[in-house]
Amino acid sequence: EEQLVESGGGLVQPGGSLRLSCAASGFTFSNYAMTWVRQAPGKGLEWVSDINSGGDSTRYADSVKGRFTISRDNAKNTLYLQMNSLRPEDTAVYSCAKYAGRMWYSSPTSRGQGTQVTVSS
Repeated sequence: EEQLVESGGGLVQPGGSLRLSCAASGFTFSNYAMTWVRQAPGKGLEWVSDINSGGDSTRYADSVKGRFTISRDNAKNTLYLQMNSLRPEDTAVYSCAKYAGRMWYSSPTSRGQGTQVTVSS
């Protein structure tokens, strides 16, 4: 059974940093592109960032470009999201999801439960 389990969320002040992790199991992690998405209270799902299966190609939403960095460790079956210069508008539940192939040319096939990130003073 495919599983994605996020961790690393919490409460942080504006301007602070957090690193989220997504532990994958039940599939060959290194064969699939991955993504981070988020959902703020009362809003729809927002795409944040993608990374290909090899980890050498990434892309970001304009709202996080230059502040967030996606990465992966295929030996540890783990996806990361380093978030710097956090803003109150970054407050959301962050989830990782798996694509159907090595690039992001399809819709994600499974998604984790998410981890709460709250940016507030």
